[in-house]
Amino acid sequence: MTSVDPALHATVDAVFRERVERGLAPSSVWGVFDRSGLVASGGHGDRGDGLAPDADTVYRIASCTKSVTAAALLGLVSAGRVALDAPVTDFVPAFAEVALPTPDSPVPTLGMLLTMAAGFPTDDPWADRQESITDDDLDAVLRAGLLFDSVPGTRFAYSNLGYALLGRVITAVTGRPYTAVATETVLEPLGLADSVFSAAEARGHVVTGFRPGDDGWEPLALTGPGAFSPIGGLFSTVRDLSRWATHLASASGPAPEPGPVSPADRRLMQQSMRVVPSAVVPGSSRATGYGFGLFVEQDDRFGEIVSHSGGYPGFSAHMRWSVQDGIGVVAFENATQAKVSAAADRALDLVLAGSTASGAGPAGGRQQGGGPVRGLAPAVTATRAAQESVGRLLAAWQDDLADRICTPNVAMDVPYERRRRAIAAAVDEVGADLSAAPIAEESRTPTHLRWWLPGTAGRLRVEIRLAPLAAGLVQTLSVVAEPVER
Repeated sequence: MTSVDPALHATVDAVFRERVERGLAPSSVWGVFDRSGLVASGGHGDRGDGLAPDADTVYRIASCTKSVTAAALLGLVSAGRVALDAPVTDFVPAFAEVALPTPDSPVPTLGMLLTMAAGFPTDDPWADRQESITDDDLDAVLRAGLLFDSVPGTRFAYSNLGYALLGRVITAVTGRPYTAVATETVLEPLGLADSVFSAAEARGHVVTGFRPGDDGWEPLALTGPGAFSPIGGLFSTVRDLSRWATHLASASGPAPEPGPVSPADRRLMQQSMRVVPSAVVPGSSRATGYGFGLFVEQDDRFGEIVSHSGGYPGFSAHMRWSVQDGIGVVAFENATQAKVSAAADRALDLVLAGSTASGAGPAGGRQQGGGPVRGLAPAVTATRAAQESVGRLLAAWQDDLADRICTPNVAMDVPYERRRRAIAAAVDEVGADLSAAPIAEESRTPTHLRWWLPGTAGRLRVEIRLAPLAAGLVQTLSVVAEPVER
């Protein structure tokens, strides 16, 4: 059986200790597992009670939840209660009121939703603030209309809305809340008692999430279960998530373990069903695809690497493993945008390079995805209108104008006063002319736009992304100074 060299544990531990020392997060915790389960773990920083986190400390795992949602749905498929080619309107009637992007667009199917190919815009900033909304609230979102970045079934785009809809499907088919179905059909049979959908249910110490502020770390409130729990609502521990990842990874081993998700379905989850464009994973050296609730990376040295990150306000999580060896890493931190995935990626590479079953070889290249599909006029029009509104906002900031053109998460993620000061500093740094026409523009999808304004000492980069709402509201607003090199 593949084993992990214990001498590597100290090397892995140093990767995460250094992150706390650099101030990237108040705490960081990690675990390494193989086909036998968790084999090593460690933690650094203060989890909130003066102690360092350990394998049983509870963090939000955010979008790592999507693999549990996918598994719960596949259980219904295996039982013959639902089919992946069924349209979402069979289970969520309110979706029938959504205007599709073209006359010949298909209604998104469950398979499209699972593989992030329903055509919706990428929506992390907006969706991360929607967890607690009700089913009626979600229906109201649908009835108000959606924007599309592609024709359903044609292209990958990471969509939380799609997984929220899958949770509604699970509820419609079973007649029971998604959280109850996921718990009773996936989590409990594997003994994952520390993986829960609310802080009140947690047995261990629950860490507080933070974001960086002007005077240090600012605590963030925990949200509770709701219509968007299927996208990232789980709380868990290194021990529990390692157990879940071991269960998934065992499907490709010499003796797949039995469990609530069949080996065939677990292997299906870990197949590349949809090509992920390179722009989605900037800096990666691996070609990447998306299966059912999991990313699949192709590495010339180690073969297929299955992974998923999780990011919520105040939290960062990641899990990844080698399909060939069944060796993997899980890691959590409690800071917004900490991107613990970078450390977990590094840690797994170290472990695989030093494990007894790993070979060496040249580093691989990556496949390049295509550009956005053309002809999606409503989204393009909404983005141009948003660009004009953002231009007026930058020229003369008014909170009420910002409220009208942005989704609520914009103010929640970075308070307006702080955002206003940062924008003013960026404008002053490059002497930007806010009344000038853009000197360059880029767009990756119809609901994304980046443009540059000229300045006396450089240029100003402005970037927006729209939420998947027909109202055309901005969910991401970034303003960055690019001074001329001296």
